[in-house]
This record gives sequence, C-alpha cells and structure tokens, in this order.
Amino acid sequence: MESLINYFETIPTAHRSLLLVGGITLFWLLEGAFPLFRFNYKKWKHAWPNLFFTLTTVIINFALAFLLLKTADWVTLNNFGLINWFPEMPLGLYVLLGVLLLDFIGAYLAHYIEHKVKPLWMIHLVHHSDHNVDTTTANRHHPLESVIRFGFTLLGVFIIGTPIAIVFLYQSLSLIATQVTHANIKMPRTLDRVLSYIFVSPDMHKVHHHYKLPYTDSNYGNIFSIWDRLFGTYRSLDRESIVYGVDTFPNAEENASLKHLLKQPFHKYRHPDSSL
Repeated sequence: MESLINYFETIPTAHRSLLLVGGITLFWLLEGAFPLFRFNYKKWKHAWPNLFFTLTTVIINFALAFLLLKTADWVTLNNFGLINWFPEMPLGLYVLLGVLLLDFIGAYLAHYIEHKVKPLWMIHLVHHSDHNVDTTTANRHHPLESVIRFGFTLLGVFIIGTPIAIVFLYQSLSLIATQVTHANIKMPRTLDRVLSYIFVSPDMHKVHHHYKLPYTDSNYGNIFSIWDRLFGTYRSLDRESIVYGVDTFPNAEENASLKHLLKQPFHKYRHPDSSL
C-alpha cells in the first residue's frame, strides 16, 4: 500500500493521460466487438463534441490543479479534515475512507445537487442530452460544469483532509469508472447485478441516462453504489427499456451540435414530465 501511495503522490502527467486516452481507445474497440445497443450513427461524428468537452475538462482541471495541490498540502501539514481526526488506523483503511468520502462529496453529492438546482441542471444537461451514450460520453461536460465539479472536489479535499496521493488515486479510479459505466458494452446481466451491490455498474448508470423522470433523477453514484442505496436514490430498469437523452430537449440533431451544446445551459428552464 505504501508503494501505491508513493506512486500516486508523484504520478507523472503522462501516466494520467495514458489512462484517459488508453481507456477511450480500449472501450471504443470493445464497443465494436460487444455492443449493448447497435446505434445507427457515425461514430467519429458523434464523438467529436464529446472529445471536445473531454479536452476542455482536461484543460480546466490542469489550469486549476495548483488549488488542489495547495489545499491537499495544507490539510496534510495542519492535520486537518475528517480522516485525520479519526483514531489512528491502518494505511489501507485510511486510503479507503479517503476514496469513499471523496466519491461522496466530489461525485455523488455534486451530481445530486446538479439535478436539484435548476441553473446547475441546465449546465449538467449537456451530459444528459447525448442520444447515443458510449465511452466518449463519459467526459461530455460543459466547461462550466467542469469548473463546478472541480469546486466540489476541492471542497471534498478540504473537508475530508485527503493528501494529494489519495486525491490522484481517486481521480484515476473515477476516470476508469466513468469510462466503464458509459461504454456501450454488453456485460452479462448477473455480473452487472452482483457488481452493482458495491460499485456503480454499467446497467445501473445507464438507467440514469434514461430520457425521463424519475429515472434521470436516480443512480447518481460514480464509483460506489452504496451512496444511492443508502440515501434511497437507487432505481433499476431493464436495459432493453432504456432510451437515452432528455425529454425536455428531444432534438437529436441539436444535441449533437457543438455550437448548440455550448449554448444549451443558457436556454430557459423546461419543466419535465415526471409521470412514469
């Protein structure tokens, strides 16, 4: 465990980039071999706006990384934060708690609030308006959302007291998890169901991308499914019944246009139909 922490404390940027590019490439290929849905689309044309938003997310996170480093250094130096106030514990448990709590504040809580606060939902809508969810959808976030998500991560580091090694470990696991759960890959139903008791499985997350409430407002988790099960936001839906997109913004052509997506957060809020 110490060697793992030492590695992530100084993980090279090239290694983090390899996780992103390598993950997209791997799942892109697997989607062709084991597709969950056979989309009638031009894969590269669909990927273009999603890859653009992936790039903007990387740029924003890189530009603001010094804040993350400073905060993590400060909480470590001052022994500040929840996991530093607990009684002394084995390193493995310390790391697990750090990752779990970062997943709660930086992902689950952030995601939940984005769905409940109307201006934030209009920003997050860009992620949901993809009619063909695949591995490139994982980082389809409007630049404004990238800033918001970074803010929640920063808040999580401050409250939890996670050193930078755990932050980088969490971000690496989060990157892999989002690529897996968005990838258009058919996983055996039994395996998917078993995984979903602890982790966010592909089928579980794809329910969240169903076009209509109440399914859109469920399954907010990123790595761990325990938060949805604990707070009553877990829902299941047969994979064959899932329809991607958002009922309030149904125009597939507009939702595939980068120009439209950049302006989407500034549209007037549209009330969804909450009936099943």
